[in-house]
Amino acid sequence: MKKVAILQSNYIPWKGYFDMINMVDEFVLYDCVQYTKNDWRNRNLIKTPNGVQWLTIPCRFESMSQKINETKVSDKLWASKHFKTISQNYSKAKHFKEYKDLFENLYKEVADEELLSAINYKFLVAINEILGIKTKISKCEDFNLTEGQTLRLVQICKDAGATHYLSGPSAKNYLDESLFEEAGIKVEWMGYSGYGEYEQLYPPFVHGVSIIDLIFNEGSNATKYMNSFNPNFAIEIC
Repeated sequence: MKKVAILQSNYIPWKGYFDMINMVDEFVLYDCVQYTKNDWRNRNLIKTPNGVQWLTIPCRFESMSQKINETKVSDKLWASKHFKTISQNYSKAKHFKEYKDLFENLYKEVADEELLSAINYKFLVAINEILGIKTKISKCEDFNLTEGQTLRLVQICKDAGATHYLSGPSAKNYLDESLFEEAGIKVEWMGYSGYGEYEQLYPPFVHGVSIIDLIFNEGSNATKYMNSFNPNFAIEIC
């Protein structure tokens, strides 16, 4: 059995994104599709004393047909600004000092990176390592892409040798499951309920913030608050 998920890259995503990565054998970054402004591709949320705050990578929007993997950063000072904001708001977190140097070096490393996809990829790989996630990360450019919204996903799964496809719940609006069935691939749906609360700065508690919030607050215990590390967690099988 081999399980595959296919999803656009996000900037320092929330814990649910990493749960999805951890639930599969291969995770394909689907950045060969249209870039959408004001979305999770280039921004995410952190906690502050004044509530949640967006951290946004400034990007050039040049055309409606622009793909995620073609999207370029428009201000090279963004990385130092983001790390400064993170430091100001998480310096009192229990495990911030433990991970400070790692993230500071990571932000320095991506500061001169031009492509948004490359930045997101480096953060995903680094955070996977922190969490102990061993899933293979591939890119849509590694595959022969066909036409058709669902057919393309099916073909990627076939090329990857998948027997199961794990999808995010929002895809229920458009995914043609019969095409997966014809290819002998079972579709499963990711769920994001049942998360427990952890020791978070600045109440009230908010689940939908970047994974860095969980890492800085819980350190090596972070995975105890993620569903995919719970042996009793079950996904919906279609």
